[in-house]
Amino acid sequence: MGLAWQQGPLSDRSVGQFLVAEPLPERLLFAEPLRRRMRVQFGGQWMADSEDVVLLHEPGRYPVAYFPRADVREGVLVPESHTTKHRDLGTTTWFSVHTADDQAQRAAWQFTDLPAYATVLRDRVAFAWRSMDAFYEEDDRIVGHAADLYHRIDMRRTSRHLVVRDGDRVVAETRRPVAVYESGFAPRWYVPRDDIDDSALTPVQGQTFCPYKGLASYYDIGQRKRAAWSYLEAWPEVAAVSGWVSFEPDIVDVYLGGRKLVLEPGQVVIPHGIDRGLDPDELRERSRIQHR
Repeated sequence: MGLAWQQGPLSDRSVGQFLVAEPLPERLLFAEPLRRRMRVQFGGQWMADSEDVVLLHEPGRYPVAYFPRADVREGVLVPESHTTKHRDLGTTTWFSVHTADDQAQRAAWQFTDLPAYATVLRDRVAFAWRSMDAFYEEDDRIVGHAADLYHRIDMRRTSRHLVVRDGDRVVAETRRPVAVYESGFAPRWYVPRDDIDDSALTPVQGQTFCPYKGLASYYDIGQRKRAAWSYLEAWPEVAAVSGWVSFEPDIVDVYLGGRKLVLEPGQVVIPHGIDRGLDPDELRERSRIQHR
C-alpha cells in the first residue's frame, strides 16, 4: 500500500521501474515530515504528542512514525538490555513503556548509531503499534498503522460484464460493478448485493480492518474458504462500495468480460487483526459518526 508497501515504487516487488542510467541501490528508505499532529496513548495517558513526526518508509513494511524524544512524556521510556541491528540504520535500542498502572515490554525503539545519511531520525523514538492502546492524528483515531501519505483509492463505475462461479453455480453476475484502484494493488471488483445469489455466501467468524476502508467481513462459498469479503459499513471515503462484495480470484472463479481473472503476483495481503484496545464496535461507531 502506498510508497514502499505491496508493489509501490520503493517496494522490493515494485510493478514499475525507475528510468535511470545507473542501477539504484537494492533497498531505498525514504523519510519525510508527517506534517500532522500525532499522539500515542497507553494506559489512559498520552505517551507522545508531536507536530514534528517523521514518517519512515521502508521496503516491504508499513510506514512508521518517529517522535522527537523531547515530545515523549518524561519517565515513560525505560531502557532494556536488549538491542538489535537494523540492516540499514544500525544499532536499535529497545524500551519498555511504563505508566503507574501498566507496562509493555519492547514497546518502543530508537536508532542509536545512525549512519550520516540518516540523521533525520536522530533522537527520535517509534512506538510498537500493537503494544500501545491507540494512535491519533488530531482527535481521530488511526488504526492498523501510520497513514501512508501516498496511499490512494479511486473508484470507477463500469458496465463491464462480471461473473463469479463456484463450479457450475453462478454466485454473482453484474454489468454494474465498481472497480477499486488502490495504491500498490491490482484492481478489485465490487458487486452490488442485488446481483449476488446471497444464499451462496456463508458468513465466517473473524474480521480484519483496513486503515483506509474500515472493517471487513468474510464469506465462504461452498468449500472455498474466505472467498469473498465486504465492508458492511465502509468509511465515507469509500462509501460507494459499502455493503458490496468482492471476490478473491485465486479462490473462486471470477470472469471479467469473459476473461478469467487471476491473482497478480505480490497481491497477498497481511491481514490486520484488531488493534490493542480496539474492538469492532468502536470501528462501527466511527463509521456511523463520519456518515452523519
